[in-house]
Amino acid sequence: MKFLCLACDEVMAFAERQLPGDGTLTAVFTCPDCKREMALLTNPMETQMITSLGVEIGGRTVPQQPMQQTRMGLESPLEDAFEAPPTPPAADGPVTWSVEATERLENVPRFVRGMVKRIYAEYAMEREIREITPEIMDRARSDLGLEGM
Repeated sequence: MKFLCLACDEVMAFAERQLPGDGTLTAVFTCPDCKREMALLTNPMETQMITSLGVEIGGRTVPQQPMQQTRMGLESPLEDAFEAPPTPPAADGPVTWSVEATERLENVPRFVRGMVKRIYAEYAMEREIREITPEIMDRARSDLGLEGM
């Protein structure tokens, strides 16, 4: 993954990584041309996922070895890699969105809107909620620990 400066269309360079101590992670990137900065902030769950996957923020310190991804996968294979995922229980009908919730969803950046919509829909289906409203969205954010996002 790389970040591009929208003004210069240049790949941003890694500048620094910070671990504030509250479970979050911050990575700062700088445009080599215009010196604009941007920061990537992960919540505690995202930080844990990044750590468990062995992702190195800021680039490698050693060169990548041939077939490294394949070798890593063979070292710790998934036991259930070829099993079909469990089928979720069928709902009586699809989740609908109120006009207000749809308008609020339009404020979410386009590149993550589908993921956000799926999170709310799954939350509603698990709780047998038929219509997503702004109140349901607020409750989901709280229940899922997404308040700071």
